[in-house]
Amino acid sequence: MQEKILTNKKNGMRVMLICIAVLLAAIIGFIVGICGLDAAEESGSSAPGSTALFVVSLVVLCLGWIPLCGLRVLAPNEALVLTLFGKYIGTLKGNGFYAVNPFCVSVNPAAKTKLNQSGDVSSLASAVTSNGTSASVEMPSKKLSLKIMTLNNSRQKINDCLGNPIEIGIAVTWRIVDTAKAVFNVDNYKEYLSLQCDSALRNIVRLYPYDVAPNVDTTGDGIADDGSLRGSSELVASRIRDEIQARVDEAGIEVIEARITYLAYATEIAAVMLQRQQASAIIDARKMIVDGAVGMVEMALERLAENNTVTLDEERKAAMVSNLLVVLCGNHDAQPVVNSGSLY
Repeated sequence: MQEKILTNKKNGMRVMLICIAVLLAAIIGFIVGICGLDAAEESGSSAPGSTALFVVSLVVLCLGWIPLCGLRVLAPNEALVLTLFGKYIGTLKGNGFYAVNPFCVSVNPAAKTKLNQSGDVSSLASAVTSNGTSASVEMPSKKLSLKIMTLNNSRQKINDCLGNPIEIGIAVTWRIVDTAKAVFNVDNYKEYLSLQCDSALRNIVRLYPYDVAPNVDTTGDGIADDGSLRGSSELVASRIRDEIQARVDEAGIEVIEARITYLAYATEIAAVMLQRQQASAIIDARKMIVDGAVGMVEMALERLAENNTVTLDEERKAAMVSNLLVVLCGNHDAQPVVNSGSLY
């Protein structure tokens, strides 16, 4: 289905003024015709001119309002897809006052679909029920919005490449670029987009671990890398966006951006994974402390040897190294014991 833009229909004001003028003339002609018929009846003569004027004016009054049904008003970044007796005749785009065939029907299969996204705000009109109370009636619009909208997809529980269940949510920024494809190629373009977002998210997330893991290939080149959902969010979001775009091209939708809005371990393993992260952090901290302590001990021994401050045998050096490591690597402040006697 190819989109066809109607560019020569922006003459709604002219058609409306002509219709109003014709209806006013018909009203005047109707009144004049009635007066002529009355005068002819009183005089007992025939008045074919008044009869014709009356009939023509009556016909115009009965049918003259039909062209007014073809008037359409569009705001900026709005479009109308029109069909005539089931045949697609074109799309109105751009703000303006349009006049089209009054028998044309506007088509928007997603008019009543409400998702968790921008632009899906219900239009409510007040109505009076049979018992006299006021009620709200939903008035769906047949206009298609060409604005940039954001779909905040619901959180999903997905297993990463290591089998760990995680919860992830994305926000997709999109817009309609081909109204004919959006209306006629899919049954409901909003629901179609939402389902494709779910499918693409599952396909991409299962390729990555939540955190950096050894011997995991996330790019498909056969070489293990450091890709992860937590550390490579920009790359993951870009791959999700490309995956969604490949699926919604046939629906006339352009995906501008996809962003991860929520990422966490599932509740059933969150506590265990938190302990694992804490243990990993403690090990890394200890490793850094030990590396620093060994460096400080080496520096102390080198300085003592350079200045010949104290001459220590191997046994005393080992004791000194042991004491320094205990002091530097301990969790609590050391309580020194001062030896006031001989060194040996």
